[in-house]
Amino acid sequence: MTLSFVKMHAHGDDFVIIDRRGQTDPITSAVARRLGDRNRGIGFNQLAVVLDCEDAAARVVFWNPDGSPLDTCGSATRGVADTLMREAGSSSVVLRSNRGLLTCVREEGGAISVDMGKPSLDWQSVPLAEAMDTLNLPIAGSPVACSMGNPHCTFFVDDLSVIDVAEWGPRIETDPLFPKKTNVHFVQVIDRSHIRLRIWERGGGIAQGSGSCCCGAVVGGIRRGLLDERVQVQCDGGTVSVQWDGSGGVILSGRVETVLQGTVAQY
Repeated sequence: MTLSFVKMHAHGDDFVIIDRRGQTDPITSAVARRLGDRNRGIGFNQLAVVLDCEDAAARVVFWNPDGSPLDTCGSATRGVADTLMREAGSSSVVLRSNRGLLTCVREEGGAISVDMGKPSLDWQSVPLAEAMDTLNLPIAGSPVACSMGNPHCTFFVDDLSVIDVAEWGPRIETDPLFPKKTNVHFVQVIDRSHIRLRIWERGGGIAQGSGSCCCGAVVGGIRRGLLDERVQVQCDGGTVSVQWDGSGGVILSGRVETVLQGTVAQY
């Protein structure tokens, strides 16, 4: 049996879209893991499966390359939105994910924006293992935590070049403080509207970029009083824009690009 797919990326954050509208959904944890293998499968940071939906243009289900599910992915959401807007000849679309209804818009110049919803700032929602202030976690480096539908832990550092992401990322991801593990961000503030970000992604490892991680990092910086409400986030793979007024939804904006499309012969 063959399975059609489209591979895209957003600032180096690569994802695969499988459109199963009008069809059954064959994706399981084992299938996602096989497809995510960069040597024997397609390879991706996230997999987005597009399904029929009664109250939105489509429902989107996300998977990590290790076969674990996740509730949100800002990059893949924008990729699906770009595809469906081109299909419908429209400049906006509403998608449903486990995060809720997500409004996406094609901006002037071609960037795709998505309202990622309000961040969750209480310890239960991240979630953390016990009650504490999410603005200052009891971990060396005093990181900030929040949830964007998935958990985020953000460290602010003076010099990003001296941080060994491959060493510290997995340590923090699996810290007992995070019962569902966590995404880990290392942020150097360039100025109040510009940060440099490196990412260790839960279930994926070092990532060139990540939409939800960019959002989580900016939310942490704004809560700390380090950033203004509109920030350019420079990742290893490129730059996106994140806007948050401190109370409403977090708006993620940037371009998405198609890499290739094809079929998998066996999955």
